[in-house]
Amino acid sequence: MHILILIIVLLGLAYVVNQAMQKDKSGPSAPALPNAPHDPAQQSRLDNEAPGMAVAFISEGKLFYRAAHGEVKQLHSPYVQEMLDKMEKHRERNAWKQNTSFGVSASGAMRQFDGDGAHINATAMQFDEQGRILYFLQDAGMGGLFSYELETGVERRILHRQNLALTDMNLDQASGKLLASSMNKTGIANLVMLNREGDDYRELTGGDTLDTSPCWIPDAEKQVLYQSTGIARNQSGVALAFGNASIQMLDMKTGSVSPVLDDPAYDYLHPRVCQQGNLHFIRRPYEAPKYETSNALLDVLLFPFRLLRALFHYLNFFSMMYSRKPLTSASGPTLNADLKEIILKGKRIDAEKALRKENMVNGVPSLVPASWQLVSRNRQGLETVLATNVVAYDMRTDGSIIYSNGRGVFLLGNGRQSSLILKSELVADVIAQ
Repeated sequence: MHILILIIVLLGLAYVVNQAMQKDKSGPSAPALPNAPHDPAQQSRLDNEAPGMAVAFISEGKLFYRAAHGEVKQLHSPYVQEMLDKMEKHRERNAWKQNTSFGVSASGAMRQFDGDGAHINATAMQFDEQGRILYFLQDAGMGGLFSYELETGVERRILHRQNLALTDMNLDQASGKLLASSMNKTGIANLVMLNREGDDYRELTGGDTLDTSPCWIPDAEKQVLYQSTGIARNQSGVALAFGNASIQMLDMKTGSVSPVLDDPAYDYLHPRVCQQGNLHFIRRPYEAPKYETSNALLDVLLFPFRLLRALFHYLNFFSMMYSRKPLTSASGPTLNADLKEIILKGKRIDAEKALRKENMVNGVPSLVPASWQLVSRNRQGLETVLATNVVAYDMRTDGSIIYSNGRGVFLLGNGRQSSLILKSELVADVIAQ
């Protein structure tokens, strides 16, 4: 009885400490923005223009496209379907192992042979003036550059290599050159350049950093802007933490790198330069990793339960090996859970909590807080906040901007007025045609 009371008290203390930690991690709130004057004429123009805009976006690793005045449809990749067919054949060949000792993994759970553990994700995309979409696909072992003809639905495999993990595509339509970020197995990301046909592949940056989101600068062919994050490692080379994201400029002629925006209090993400020379980016508060006394106290309180859990899985493994029966039904079929936590721009987001508490944009709930701001900075250094709750954005050739709050895509007008283009469950990246 005394042990039971002690366990209840420890659980209560762990809950209180955990809630206090979550409150501390919520970060600083976004500064209040002045209300922009509402222009009914401009709002009417935006509402009329939004339905006629062709856009594409990535949601949970899948490609989606909406033509002007059309409906959202998923772009089905024949390559992905080919891989899924191979997985299905693999499942059929190994079906006899189900519910036998051959199907027991080292953790004590039953191995799954249905292919659900292997995912082929789209990581970046760009519209090409040749009437197609260029995109990167990757899985655990392969990656490549593909194109999709919007009129015919024909897919072409342009570049395909083992251990190729590309993301953050940016295409210069005039030269046909692509900028991208290449991730290797050590957790380092460097900038690379290739052309739209997959040739002339070369690395542009090096070092123990995460160099991502590259972009071309108009009228500066040899200069590139990109987002860079430092990595803190221990003596064994294991990554322990990541620094704040800054915006850097690479001069490809000289190989020199110079900082453009760097503030320890903020992350500067996804730089883009418009035809007028203004720099656009997403700014959000930087959350430094913390390990305080409360963390140590929580670990101490939870240690007995973690030890019991490890002991249970150890015994469950032997039960499956020798009696083919688990100690619990939790080792049964894998169930699909609702979307709970997601990763957006390198941050873990509690989707359920965000949809309850974050701001709405044109009646659409946001997945990120208002402190994620879309900012425009002119040549004189004057900054203007264009929108809040911004996950991703893209600039059109006419200078207009579309952006996403994670659940919708919006056309942005002057004075921070916006109009809804479409809604979806999760919009991680968006591009305009």
